Amino acid sequence: MNRFCIYPKEISIILGKSNSYSSNLVRTIKAVNLITSPRPITIKEFCDYMDLPYTEVCAMINSSK
Repeated sequence: MNRFCIYPKEISIILGKSNSYSSNLVRTIKAVNLITSPRPITIKEFCDYMDLPYTEVCAMINSSK
């Protein structure tokens, strides 16, 4: 089964940034998308915001199980 959510730890690995940078990025993406619930962001929301290829990021996350 494929995952649809992305977490700050995975973002830090993908971008090569710190966990605190990734957590701030998640908060920014939630603010831009008007997400007020405590749910995680989706891979699509992350890719749209960062202008990254969805299929490559999704494959990277789903293959790292």
